[in-house]
Amino acid sequence: MKTLCVYCGSNAGGDPAYAALARDFGARLARDGIALVYGGGNVGLMGIVADAVLAGGGEVIGVIPQQLVDWEVAHKDVTRLEIVDSMHTRKARMFELADGFVALPGGFGTLDEMFEMLTWRQLGLGKKPCAFLDNNGFWEPLMAMLDTMVRERFLHAEQRHDLWQGHDIDTLLTWMRNYIPAQADKWLDEKRRSQLKLSSEDV
Repeated sequence: MKTLCVYCGSNAGGDPAYAALARDFGARLARDGIALVYGGGNVGLMGIVADAVLAGGGEVIGVIPQQLVDWEVAHKDVTRLEIVDSMHTRKARMFELADGFVALPGGFGTLDEMFEMLTWRQLGLGKKPCAFLDNNGFWEPLMAMLDTMVRERFLHAEQRHDLWQGHDIDTLLTWMRNYIPAQADKWLDEKRRSQLKLSSEDV
């Protein structure tokens, strides 16, 4: 595992514990020689995790849309800053660069980016590990919602458990290094899957 993509808030959050988590994780990446791939910002948890990696002598690769550069939120001191034309291009490029994905606390953007990676993996477009690094129980309500999706048959149980959530960095990195993708099919209903297949063959 040479690179990890980190999604996190462009704000620092209301509890100093979130900033401390970002600093600790960035320092650990630098210490382990794992390059950080992230959204290229100099604000919020994004800026904190990048600064922590840089302070530890690590490599930081930022990928940022031109619009955010124009808003002057680009981190100018990263090892490499790639400026792209759109958010869609940014997601694809970060996927190419990273060996895995970690979400720290954040908002809409953090959820959007992580859930797109989970969806790609569900569709067989990638087999890279995804993890939610927690503190203060930030991600626990989201995990409860995923359990609801399983219970209501919108998500395979194996796919629900094919991601990691917790607060211990050592455990997270060990899980990622030993990750084996789940083999569960997207379709819960085999009869419905067969009908969809037959319909597509008739077109």
